[in-house]
Amino acid sequence: MAAEILINVHSSQTRVAYVEDRTLVDLKIERKISPTMVGSIYKGKVLRVLPGMQAAFVDIGLARAAFLYVGDIRGDASGEEDLLFEPSDENRSENASLPEPKSEDLTDQNRPQIQDLIKAGQYLLVQVAKDPLGTKGSRITTHISLPGRNVVYMPTVNHVGVSRRIEDEAERQRLRAIVDAAKPPGGIIVRTAGEGATENDIQSDIDYLSRLWAEVQTGYDKKKAPGVIHSEIDVELRALRDLLNEQVERVIVDDARVHKRVLSFVTQFLPKFKNRIILHKGDKPLFDQYDIDLEIQRALSRRIWLKSGGYIVIDEAEALVVVDVNTGKYVGKRDLEDTIVTTNIEAAREIAHQLRIRNCGGIIIIDFIDMEKETHREKVTAVFKEALAKDRARTLVSPMSELGLIEMTRKRIRPSLISSLCDLCPYCEGKGYIKQKSTISHEIFRTLERDASRHQSQQSTVVHCHSEVADWIYAEETEALEQIETNLGHSVVFKVEPGFHLEQFDVET
Repeated sequence: MAAEILINVHSSQTRVAYVEDRTLVDLKIERKISPTMVGSIYKGKVLRVLPGMQAAFVDIGLARAAFLYVGDIRGDASGEEDLLFEPSDENRSENASLPEPKSEDLTDQNRPQIQDLIKAGQYLLVQVAKDPLGTKGSRITTHISLPGRNVVYMPTVNHVGVSRRIEDEAERQRLRAIVDAAKPPGGIIVRTAGEGATENDIQSDIDYLSRLWAEVQTGYDKKKAPGVIHSEIDVELRALRDLLNEQVERVIVDDARVHKRVLSFVTQFLPKFKNRIILHKGDKPLFDQYDIDLEIQRALSRRIWLKSGGYIVIDEAEALVVVDVNTGKYVGKRDLEDTIVTTNIEAAREIAHQLRIRNCGGIIIIDFIDMEKETHREKVTAVFKEALAKDRARTLVSPMSELGLIEMTRKRIRPSLISSLCDLCPYCEGKGYIKQKSTISHEIFRTLERDASRHQSQQSTVVHCHSEVADWIYAEETEALEQIETNLGHSVVFKVEPGFHLEQFDVET
């Protein structure tokens, strides 16, 4: 399948799109004022240790303290030499085979307590595993992971692995033998991009990453206060490091300065691809040629229409994504069950596509249309898993229930597309709805009745409110208003306040 990488550069942000047959399948957006911190390495200072949460807050030189969980702490952080827990792979882009911890090592009796590992005031070498999300600070780990083109170097772990996506057993054995012979102290995982790499390719990666690790250690020793030691490379270079392969026919850049930098990077680290780097010179914007902006607008919508006439609805909460599938305008050709299965299969492919573009993460619940036959449920699940297989983020999918529900998780490292490009609606404050005018008018009437005793001596009571509420009361609630005025013994005057929210009102006392 023909693939291209498009790099759109603006003074305030850079966007990288990965397209297959002119269809957007992956998108990365990084703004200059808020670049991702994932992969960057810091010198941190422990601020507070929370035994009840088995976690700690660590100052890494940013406005908000970072969060460190006990499972992300190396044993030698407290002076011990052995690794207490195998590293989480949240800061690695590959699903590699890591040794499974023994079950008896994970019991409460044997699990080391965070208060025994670190203490307030202690300095740590940490790496950001997740960017800040919402009100939460970044998540960090002491398991350092340095990605190269072909391998990931983990200097704090003694382990050699090969990406699970390299399926050929002979190739896996060849790569493992190369790494076993050449690896420095620590751990090495061969990435998917390392398939077919020569011994020199892998050795060059290892040498470079070993030098980088030495520089990180030197920087940590020299740095006196919390702060950054090593920053990840820019988004366009990360994308080429992770995505550029034999399937990519062209890398098109629409900025001359960035094109020069990209060409230099590829020439140095990926020389066989240097002739595929192209500077865009057309009059039409690069993303417009591929309708990328239209696809981004579609990904920001709550409702996504399918080609058949069905549609899916996607709602995001902080730690949960809910997807609902509907037949919509699709009426099918043969019978109801056939219509439902066809819609669900099309929806399954589109949902996998949207999850990847939107970068949805955490727990995801998908409500497919109910299907009577178990074979149909298995067929839709198989299509969905096949579509997810192209996703570079780790996913775990449970079997479909009899109610048509699929529960799954998708690893989230960076904020979703919606949280990156959108703010909560300032009017409804993210609820997605506001009170009806009749509801607000009844709230006003109840407030007047509740305070009737305090208004008996007044000539009139003034209610400050939105113009639409006042119009509604005069048009639809005249009888109720007259009854209120009778009970009060005087008139009620409504004063329109242009700056008021529709739900806002104030009774003048």
